Amino acid sequence: MLEVINERTAGSRTMSPEKGSSFTIKQVSERTSLPPHVLRYYESEGLLPSVARSRNGIRRYSENDLEWLGLICCLKNTGMSIKQIKNFVELSMEGEGTLKERCDLLREHKKNVEAQMREMQKHLEKVTKKIDHFTRQYESYTAAR
Repeated sequence: MLEVINERTAGSRTMSPEKGSSFTIKQVSERTSLPPHVLRYYESEGLLPSVARSRNGIRRYSENDLEWLGLICCLKNTGMSIKQIKNFVELSMEGEGTLKERCDLLREHKKNVEAQMREMQKHLEKVTKKIDHFTRQYESYTAAR
């Protein structure tokens, strides 16, 4: 899926997006809940290298850009650094020759996310035990009144 995105959009920073699939920064911000300055930052960091521009220089985001944003947000929200995401995007832009490296990168990230989830599960269990403990104490306290 990403390969198709890259082949179609690579190197096209000034071309006009296909009619009907073009969005302003405001529209993308509303659809994604990402502020415009974050969208500009992602572009400046190379995470969205193929955002088209109108003749007036106005950003015009495509459906493919929105798909990339979805992946970027997923990776970022699961703890991947901007630097690592940029590396993944750059590898994707290089084409099929980097498929194994991208899979390896995502597998490693998946392991990290799973480890974080196990750690969070331990914390949740501790919080649950504390709730049970304090609930029993409260019930004993109110019963003794």
